[in-house]
Amino acid sequence: MSAYFITGTDTDAGKTLIASGLLALARRHGLTTQGLKPVASGCEVTPDGLRNRDALALQAGCHPPLGYHEVNPYAFAPAIAPHLAAQRDAVPLSLAGVAQRLAPRLAENRDLTLVEGAGGWRVPLNASEDLAGLAHLLNLPAILVVGVRLGAINHARLSLEAIRRDGVRVAGWVANLLEPRMQETSANLATLAQLLDAPCLGQVPYLAHPTPAQVADHLRLPQ
Repeated sequence: MSAYFITGTDTDAGKTLIASGLLALARRHGLTTQGLKPVASGCEVTPDGLRNRDALALQAGCHPPLGYHEVNPYAFAPAIAPHLAAQRDAVPLSLAGVAQRLAPRLAENRDLTLVEGAGGWRVPLNASEDLAGLAHLLNLPAILVVGVRLGAINHARLSLEAIRRDGVRVAGWVANLLEPRMQETSANLATLAQLLDAPCLGQVPYLAHPTPAQVADHLRLPQ
């Protein structure tokens, strides 16, 4: 166990929820943890500066604790695509720059490090680079969070193909149920298990008010 890149089939697939659950599960085993959100848009203005809800959730799962800017070095207020938010604020974003900001954290080599992307696999970082390129640059295996709703099978298969095409190893995938009354839930989960050629790290049921501890009950740690 070491460092992994958390990606999803789409925005709101549940990347942060699953990452928080994995961090909580690692803590149950007495492991050191850190959850990192290098680039985040949709941040709120607070007395302490810009803060992103997902980054704060990941920060809460860090043991020993980390400062906010260690977790989220690039924070933007507009709730728009990160590359557009960076352009609006005239902040240069590049894979090399993001990797440089993450280097001290990765060098600490905690038992479990999770680096969460933004949106799905193909979210742009700038005009020529995708944030997903960070996984390749840093040699981080990917964990794919599948937001289970109508269309999930197609999105999951395409995402898995894209990850592997980019030369990134898939450490596993997690099914995260997003709709309480989805039709044929069991059949959809069975189809995903049949078609996704990677380890399944868990199936998280729909939870109205989920906590990391509740999510951890439905997960297993990557190998």
